[in-house]
Amino acid sequence: MTTDLKAKADAFTEIFDSAHAVLNTLADGRFADVRERGIHKFREYGVPTHRDEEFKYLNLRHLSESAFKIAYGATVSRGDLSHPIVSTDAITLAFVNGQYAPELSSADTLPDGVYVGPFDELPFEVDQAFEKQFGRVANLVGKLGTTNDERFTYLNQAFFADIAVVFVPENVIVERPIHILNVSTANLGAFVAAPRAFSYFSANSQAKLIESFIGLTGNYLNVPVTEVVLESGAIVEHVRVQDETLAATHIGTQAVHQDASSSYTAFNVNFGGQVYRNDLNVWLNGSGTETRLDGVNVGTADQVMDNHTRIDHAFPHCNSFEVYKSVLRDNAQGIFNGKIFVYEDAQKTDAKQTNQALLLSATAQMNSKPQLEIFADDVKCTHGATIGQLQKDALFYLQARGIPKAQAESLLVYAFANDVLARISNEAVRQALETRLFDKLEVA
Repeated sequence: MTTDLKAKADAFTEIFDSAHAVLNTLADGRFADVRERGIHKFREYGVPTHRDEEFKYLNLRHLSESAFKIAYGATVSRGDLSHPIVSTDAITLAFVNGQYAPELSSADTLPDGVYVGPFDELPFEVDQAFEKQFGRVANLVGKLGTTNDERFTYLNQAFFADIAVVFVPENVIVERPIHILNVSTANLGAFVAAPRAFSYFSANSQAKLIESFIGLTGNYLNVPVTEVVLESGAIVEHVRVQDETLAATHIGTQAVHQDASSSYTAFNVNFGGQVYRNDLNVWLNGSGTETRLDGVNVGTADQVMDNHTRIDHAFPHCNSFEVYKSVLRDNAQGIFNGKIFVYEDAQKTDAKQTNQALLLSATAQMNSKPQLEIFADDVKCTHGATIGQLQKDALFYLQARGIPKAQAESLLVYAFANDVLARISNEAVRQALETRLFDKLEVA
């Protein structure tokens, strides 16, 4: 490791050392070895720079210049939570700064065999599924590609305290959404948090999963990791909402494992964060899978919105569809890197990827990088990327009918983003995000 990278890695040494004793008392030290490996691997790689291919457009210099601490013990009341997504009807499992918060969680009667709760209360039968897959899904070892970068997964591995666990048994349909609520507040000073979630959907089960990251105050670093397993025939819709404070840095990882004939639909909706980055990796582990990855990003001021997706088509007869849209104004910056790997045996693959950006100012910027690597010959793979501005004719049409320019822009931008939001099946969740979208546009 170079001297520069070593210096950046050593900036986190104080955090590692101060947290070590506390973390290893959790879960009876069950994850002590896991944390040690995470610490070692992150120190080996350090904070990324522009020389690292996966971070060439993302400046993270500020991480090595900030005095982050571990922030356990923070408290939040229900009255502090005004975000519209919080008020939607759901089975809620809440965490504050990465720690389980039973006072913010709901007490619900669940279908037989369903578990929604913290790791340390796992029933035995759920524990077996957990042991089988936990930590193995968020792992790119041995998969195609030479630019894989998992250093922030290692950082989460070093720091995570509690684990949100969702388990749905075979053939069970959960009607109400399951909401993993992550709240961050820096009322104890700048901190680093590492929320961890593991969701397991057994064969032919169905559920809707909401995962939200809501910031209340201050400057902090959030490095969440979410692992999702779908057994054969499972159907899951996963809405991920990121609305951190505008002083926060959010660097997340979603890792999904799909078995044959399963269906996974993901919506990534992002409004907050000074710097936001999310890596969504989906491994298709059997034939007949359906995968849909959609995203909406709204960046203002100096926000940076960075989305990396990868889909590994390793088996034949699998379909994937992807639409990511970004709305950027002021000095906001957008980044999109969409990878599709089609393995040699993955014949009859159908993969489509679309990335669109709307620039509302001359100083907004978008960097888009579609990346397809195909090793099979009987496939259909397409990608498209467009970057543009609002149509002047449409804007003039609305203004000519008495609509002020700011509101006219908001209406057109809403129409652009609604192509994604309209596909969210739960009406209450969809309306909550539409409300937040309008708030974001009007404040800008």
